[in-house]
Amino acid sequence: MNTHKKSLSIFSLVMINVIAIDSLRTLPMSAEYGLSLVFYYVLAALLFFIPVALVSAELATGWPQTGGVYIWAREAFGKQFGFLTIWFQWFYNICWYPTIMSFVAATLAYCINPHLVDNRAYMLTVIFIVFWGSTLVNFFGMRISSLFSTISAIAGTLLPMALITVLGIVWILQGKPLHLHCTWHHFFPDLSSVNNMAFLTAVLYGLVGIEMSATHAGEVDNPQRNYPKAIFWSVLIILTTLIFSSLAIALVIPQEKINIVSGLLQAFEIFFTAFHMTWFMPILAFLIILSAIGGTNAWILGPSKSLLVACQDGSIPSQLGYKNKHGTPIVILILQGVIFTILCSVFFLMPTFNSAFWVLTDVTAILSLLVYVAMFASALKLRYKYPEVKRSFVVPGGKIGLWITCLTGIASCFFTIGLGFLRPSQLPVGGLVTYELIISSGVFLSCLFPLASYVLHKRFSVTCNL
Repeated sequence: MNTHKKSLSIFSLVMINVIAIDSLRTLPMSAEYGLSLVFYYVLAALLFFIPVALVSAELATGWPQTGGVYIWAREAFGKQFGFLTIWFQWFYNICWYPTIMSFVAATLAYCINPHLVDNRAYMLTVIFIVFWGSTLVNFFGMRISSLFSTISAIAGTLLPMALITVLGIVWILQGKPLHLHCTWHHFFPDLSSVNNMAFLTAVLYGLVGIEMSATHAGEVDNPQRNYPKAIFWSVLIILTTLIFSSLAIALVIPQEKINIVSGLLQAFEIFFTAFHMTWFMPILAFLIILSAIGGTNAWILGPSKSLLVACQDGSIPSQLGYKNKHGTPIVILILQGVIFTILCSVFFLMPTFNSAFWVLTDVTAILSLLVYVAMFASALKLRYKYPEVKRSFVVPGGKIGLWITCLTGIASCFFTIGLGFLRPSQLPVGGLVTYELIISSGVFLSCLFPLASYVLHKRFSVTCNL
């Protein structure tokens, strides 16, 4: 008999989604597009975000056990494909951690000495302290982790987003100068140079992760009924806050002067100076740091729990699956931290901190989109392979609706992956050949390692059993 007490409510699940996806870090990058960011977000929502939400709701209610995307891919195409998929999700998060940690460090620097943003020693020190501290919090299990995610989502993410939106509205009502051109011409993106679309990868990446909460489906009471509700509210809140917060930044900062690491602080400083609220800057910095740490906290444990299921399936050595008394896979978390520490060396290889920030974001986005290709393909396969499995939520439109939803999602993923190999014209990221080599190498090695490790582990296991 399972006496495990369910620890997540609908509200907690929504807050996990909000803190995992609704990132303040992506706002300056989307603000780069000016008014056309609305076009991009609406397009990304229709072609990617909503399809992901619909498909993950169907899969999570059909296979609600802990494991998320690994379970879905394994049931559809076997253990090897499932391991490759969860590896991508786990590894792209490790690539993502330095970017969100650098956002924390930049926020602190902005309050102490803005020039510290270009000091690699300072940035890396803060990055390591915050990441390993967040890892330690997750050692105490899902209940503590979800509580922290809820607090950081409300105070650290939704509150600053609401504040900058209100400040932007007041700014407009007072007739202050605007750097956002509000015409139909500026609503549509400038495609005169295809490189101008490179940042779209980051915009789309700002919407990934809504399926991550499915790894906690086993912690939810009546997941078949409550998980789809949580998905609906998550989508509504996330899209609204991302669009309006990004527009507020674009209102007061010229496009060419937006710093993609500290652009949010730039905008708040302008607002606070104009409205005589500079006293609030330290409080705001604390809230933003809380948001970033909360986002990291939400992601550190989720994919690791799915990797734990892969370990229990025998896809990777069983020694990695050791759990403490709180059920936390601490060996996997420590391994994650070690790889993270090594990856941070990219900050020493790129010409500027902004360019390093972008390269990690770009590689992370490409890897994450490969996970979604696998997820959409798994949804199609499972509908035909296991039609008898009860799904309390089904993608509308029957099989035709599912095919349209999945093919739309797959097409948008491949299109955006292609954009990810374009060198952004707005950043100094080295020569074209160097940039393409770095991105291609990062993606190739990320694909090669899990396949090689899976084969070697299987061969070693067979040898030991002879």
